[in-house]
Amino acid sequence: MSIRTVAAAAAGPLTDLQGQYLAFIYAYSKIHRTSPAEADFQRFFEVSPPSVHRMVLELERKGLIRREPRRARSIELLVPVESLPVLR
Repeated sequence: MSIRTVAAAAAGPLTDLQGQYLAFIYAYSKIHRTSPAEADFQRFFEVSPPSVHRMVLELERKGLIRREPRRARSIELLVPVESLPVLR
């Protein structure tokens, strides 16, 4: 099952940028053995803090990630790794 199929089943189609955020979460977690903070997204994608926060909330709403409230670096991917796009 592709990530677009998972996203469409969850809550609508997945954008390319959403796929890149998911790929970043996976790559960052593999390298650093912890999930990224919102500041890590800001540096990599060169976007503002509100943009990152909005994207994280959207990915969570679509059921693609899970976070634990009031716990830093708690993002967990809920999609199969093989369905993630290549990080650019």
